[in-house]
Amino acid sequence: MLIQEKIAQVKEILQEFDIDCWITFVRESKINGDPSLVYLVSSDVTWHSAFIITKTGETIAIVGKYDRATVEELGVYDRVIDFVEGLKAPFQKELMRLKPRQIALNYSEGSEICDGLTHGMYLTMVDLLSEIGLDKNIISSEKIVSALRERKTATEIAHVKEAITHTQDIFKAVSNFIAPGKTEGEIADFMKKEVEKKNIGFAWDASVCPSVFSGPETAGAHYAPTERIVKRGHVLNMDFGVLVNEYCSDLQRTFYILEEGENAAPPEVLQGFNTIVDAIEKSKQAMKPGILGREIDTIARDCVIDGGYEEFPHALGHQVGRFAHDGTALLGPKWEKYAQKPLKPLEAGMVFTIEPRLTIAGRGIATVEEMVLVTDEGCEYLSNPQKEIILIG
Repeated sequence: MLIQEKIAQVKEILQEFDIDCWITFVRESKINGDPSLVYLVSSDVTWHSAFIITKTGETIAIVGKYDRATVEELGVYDRVIDFVEGLKAPFQKELMRLKPRQIALNYSEGSEICDGLTHGMYLTMVDLLSEIGLDKNIISSEKIVSALRERKTATEIAHVKEAITHTQDIFKAVSNFIAPGKTEGEIADFMKKEVEKKNIGFAWDASVCPSVFSGPETAGAHYAPTERIVKRGHVLNMDFGVLVNEYCSDLQRTFYILEEGENAAPPEVLQGFNTIVDAIEKSKQAMKPGILGREIDTIARDCVIDGGYEEFPHALGHQVGRFAHDGTALLGPKWEKYAQKPLKPLEAGMVFTIEPRLTIAGRGIATVEEMVLVTDEGCEYLSNPQKEIILIG
């Protein structure tokens, strides 16, 4: 069971970081759920609930009476304590027994994936701990949660690989559907039907998954397919991912629509596309544990700029897991919006995208997005990398 794998991982992480205990504090999790709750319990909880894991390996769940059976049957908690009137008494009793030097709570200033505690719940927790003299021991659990999400287990990697396989199959199928005169919307609808046939989900909102961009002067990213008609001589690119076993894929592929009489893309299109492929390969070759995400971004960014193109206005790559954008470490520049994410060193088990882009004047946008896994030795492709532009006759 994945929950057993991840809780075992948490115990190791707490020892590694020398943090006494991690508390994930939630209520009505269907409405205000913490992103990490899926690693701790198999269903939503209703009332104030605290999931406590300690550095010594002790696991405690304090939940409302009617949530007890569901949590208990997981078999991953040493003790499941239920309450009727309120969480306060059992919670304070457990914390006074544990006397932790640090209490890592589920909030973060710098990482959205680690920031599941609402402000109201934080104030509630401070009150509970202040009454027993432990409110000064609160720290952010960002380090713990980041490591837990980023260090993929074998089961998680298998799920990601399966999602990638489905995505590549659908890209192959749509390559035979794309044709001059089709609209972006028609192409997207074809892919959505393929997803339905496979009985799988979309990696992000289906209104923009897939995103389809044909020719010059498009939105470029994060925009729904339009009624724009695919024309000869244009570049077409797509951003697409699926959800399988609650894990995502996220890939982009670039196509060229041949002019009448053409049997290859023109030199300026090939130059742009090959620059993207080169940037991806150089970045992938440099990825290894310990290197900073910012350093990898610089490699690709310099490759695009040296090719005579403007730098891309986004990070080179993000992590993928239960969400298309998952994890704290980022392959990105030191820009304000990315906070400290580009300064995190890479670790084995992290799954990243690599997705530079550039504009080919009068033709469209060339962008390829691959998925890679950081290993102990370096980095390996999880996707089958696109090395040649896909030609549409």
